[in-house]
Amino acid sequence: MNTMNRNVNNTNSSKLNSVFYAQTYHPIQAGSIDGTDILPHDNAVYRALLCSSAGLYDPFGDPNVIGEDPYCTVFVGHLSQLTTEDTLRKAMSKYGTVKNLRLVRHIVTGASQGYAFVEFESEREMQRAYEKAHHSVIDDSEIIVDYNRQQLMPGWIPRRLGGGLGGKKESGQLRFGGRERPFRAPLRPIPLDDLKRLGIPPPPEGHYMSRFEVPSPPRKKRTSVNRDREERHTKSSSRHERKRSSSRDHIYEETKEGYGSKKRSNYSHEHERRSSSRNYEYDERDSHKHDRSSTSTSIGYDDDHHHRSDTRRSRSGDREHRSHKRHRHE
Repeated sequence: MNTMNRNVNNTNSSKLNSVFYAQTYHPIQAGSIDGTDILPHDNAVYRALLCSSAGLYDPFGDPNVIGEDPYCTVFVGHLSQLTTEDTLRKAMSKYGTVKNLRLVRHIVTGASQGYAFVEFESEREMQRAYEKAHHSVIDDSEIIVDYNRQQLMPGWIPRRLGGGLGGKKESGQLRFGGRERPFRAPLRPIPLDDLKRLGIPPPPEGHYMSRFEVPSPPRKKRTSVNRDREERHTKSSSRHERKRSSSRDHIYEETKEGYGSKKRSNYSHEHERRSSSRNYEYDERDSHKHDRSSTSTSIGYDDDHHHRSDTRRSRSGDREHRSHKRHRHE
């Protein structure tokens, strides 16, 4: 029994710490912290309810809507008044190729209203910006990023007509169910009959998420034509990637071989230069030795020749002297 109570308490506590997000928009539900209100609690909610029931707002009839594909468009809010189109484009280009961009400005003064719509080239780039650009900083202002609820969320009513999401408590127009302020888990039983009678969608049961999880934006329905096109695009991109990698490898091998042959040619050239210099040194040494030996030999030969000639002259002189003495004696 204690174990069962403990499990129930753990389930309730985990449920209390969980949140859930709205898939469709209803003004009364958006004004409730847990999505269970059945009456409008302020004039803005009442005005949004009138617009919704009378069908006064057409999200696809806005002439200022940019782009052709809402699945590739993100909403960027909490922008600084100093942020311009160029600054925002540069900041959002980190996540993909920006195709279109519209910074909403005041119709009279031209001042920034603090939010913009950015369309990317592909849905994958939009998903990347949706996940990574949320709570990033642009011009010292922490921005929020959400998908294009104006065209993708059924029943959407903008803030100027009393709807929207988020907001501040001090403004008296605080809205729940979005990414920035999700619904809390209901603290009281959900009045399903009253919600059904008033046409308010009930909060989802059993589909709670941690507040640290990233809710998934709506995705484009894949038709057979789009699926085949994506498969062909994936195959062509992978084929191009293989070609690029093979060309890179080929260039690397050529560069490596050229570098090795260059090293070998430089080495052989250096070796030939050193050997020729050594041979030149040896030739110089040998020639120097030969010159020295020949010089010494020639000098010795000349000395010996002079010595022998002097000796012969002295001997012939002695003979002449002796013959002269003998002649005188006779």
